[in-house]
Amino acid sequence: MKEFHLHLVSDATGETINSVARACVIQFDDVRPIEHFWNLVRTDRQLDLVLEGIRDNHGLVMFTLVDETLRRRLQDFCREMQVPCIPVLDPLINALAAFLGVESQRQPGRQHVLDAEYFSRIDAVDFALSHDDGQSNWDLHEADVVLIGVSRSSKTPTCIYLANRGIKAANIPLVPGSPLPAELDLLTRPLIVGLTKDPDRLVQIRRNRLKLLNQGEGSSYADPELVRAEVQEARRLFSRRGWPVIDVSRRSIEETAAEIMMLLARRQSGNFSPEGKKN
Repeated sequence: MKEFHLHLVSDATGETINSVARACVIQFDDVRPIEHFWNLVRTDRQLDLVLEGIRDNHGLVMFTLVDETLRRRLQDFCREMQVPCIPVLDPLINALAAFLGVESQRQPGRQHVLDAEYFSRIDAVDFALSHDDGQSNWDLHEADVVLIGVSRSSKTPTCIYLANRGIKAANIPLVPGSPLPAELDLLTRPLIVGLTKDPDRLVQIRRNRLKLLNQGEGSSYADPELVRAEVQEARRLFSRRGWPVIDVSRRSIEETAAEIMMLLARRQSGNFSPEGKKN
């Protein structure tokens, strides 16, 4: 395993540069970065601390600073120290400026301004939390997305991820022997999506869950035959209702959410076909 120092320098929260760095590093096998996070760097004194850290631990520097004075100091220092210094957003911002014919505002943390979009995300998070696991079905019509699935099919984390993208998402569990809420039959606005999972993977996840709760593995909750029947019945239900189905067995939460957002976009554009989306 090859290790190297990686300095991530941002004048905001550092979410963007952290995501970009991880997306790049994951493409290399047998490599582990020793990450140094430097966020909210907006003054010379704060940058001094960054430069000291780079001097003590030579390594690749990635930054998203917009202040020209701070950028120049960082780049000049890295040049002296002979370490790579990469302005990760510059190519995109420059391309956008050229395409739009306008200059960027160069304002730190601009994506975190408390605007209508920000409060929309907060509202979506509140909605997801209050409509988790079949709660508050009386106002399901206000949802953008309703996820239906058996227990441990990643419904809750997917809803929370969608909420952070400003999408109001509710989830309803499929419980053997229990009917679905009557409110589902009245919904016309929300996109209803069925989530399914490989039964063998589901059994393992449920067994781990039982261990965490100090409950016996002999429970019907993790019985392989019953779980298999539960998943099959869920798929039959999704088919009868004409709901699009996403198999989350080998998908990350982010990938599942991306698929749902694509379904939403297709629906809004009029190119939505539930029957053709059974993964």
